[in-house]
Amino acid sequence: MTSAAPQARLVDGALVVTGGVDANTVVALRGQGEKLIAAASGNLVVDLGGLATAHSVVLSMLLCWQRLAHQTGISLSFRGVSGRLASLAALSNLDDQLAGFGAESVHPAH
Repeated sequence: MTSAAPQARLVDGALVVTGGVDANTVVALRGQGEKLIAAASGNLVVDLGGLATAHSVVLSMLLCWQRLAHQTGISLSFRGVSGRLASLAALSNLDDQLAGFGAESVHPAH
């Protein structure tokens, strides 16, 4: 069973990420997100609740998005973080660098 192609889109002021992300799809998804972040202003929440995978390339992409947001004066935070992705971030010592990856913010069902 394959996951749906990943997408990033703005929904009600949040950057919603859905689908399965891997090394083959992350570059296109990163580009989608970067265009949306560049067009945003102020605070932006990235909703990861629809993400079908927890992969190290996702963390890399999120760090790239965070760097771009910082460079453009946007405050970026994350919600809907799966337990698996949060664990991967913690193992990589990145959970403190990604707002919303703390234990209180994680979706235990994923």
